[in-house]
Amino acid sequence: MQPCFDLYEEIVRLRKVGEPAALCTVMLARGSTPGKETMKMLVRSDGSTLGTVGGGCVEADVQKMALEVLATDQAQTRTFTLNQTDVPESGLICGGQVTILAEPVVPPVLVLFGGGHVASATARVAKECDLRVWVCDPRVEHASAAAHPAADACFALPWQESVAKVGQAQHHYLVVVTRGHKDDEEALFRIWESGCQPKYLGMIGSRAKKIQLDRILADRGVPEPWLAAVKTPMGLDIGAKSSGEIAVSLVAELVRLRRQGRLQ
Repeated sequence: MQPCFDLYEEIVRLRKVGEPAALCTVMLARGSTPGKETMKMLVRSDGSTLGTVGGGCVEADVQKMALEVLATDQAQTRTFTLNQTDVPESGLICGGQVTILAEPVVPPVLVLFGGGHVASATARVAKECDLRVWVCDPRVEHASAAAHPAADACFALPWQESVAKVGQAQHHYLVVVTRGHKDDEEALFRIWESGCQPKYLGMIGSRAKKIQLDRILADRGVPEPWLAAVKTPMGLDIGAKSSGEIAVSLVAELVRLRRQGRLQ
């Protein structure tokens, strides 16, 4: 088993790069079990693990539970009963029980494509709601720690390169809030082109703007079902007008998605 400090160092690394992981801890062990209380196993989004909760079939079941936790972003506690099949080396007809807590340890990443006033306000509100925030903008002055002190990372890169930083983004929220329609179009096109599959994809603007951009992007080969999944207008309908109000409505929608698993 790897030392615990390696496990915690890995959690720090994963938080920095925005890769989801679940920490599984033996909370209670009864009877004859290979897993003892406080033993820990970290499960990454690809199913790879670090540490152990005792090995055997139960560990495989715990791994599955951890992946469920990553999919829902909700902690779970589950009790597993061991028998001779689970621990054949024990010689027991009946084994013991272990209770495992699996909890997500890397918060979702909110990626803001655009570094203007809305992005700045959104970054501040999102950090108060335990989201990691990345800000992307080709303009250096709009993608810097000075411009966005609340952000965890800023990328002053062309849209295509910024999207590449995001990776597959299965556990990310992507929001397009650029300075104009042309940049919105390009950011959306690069997101589609990359094949990433975010948990949320939204764009600031009206339904009329969405119709116009959908037409342009369709001409560039973007399929209609993908375009239909782009949330515009984004955020909860609270009549938001100012940058701060838009940030509140957007982050509230993301919190509902994270905690309740729904947009509507």
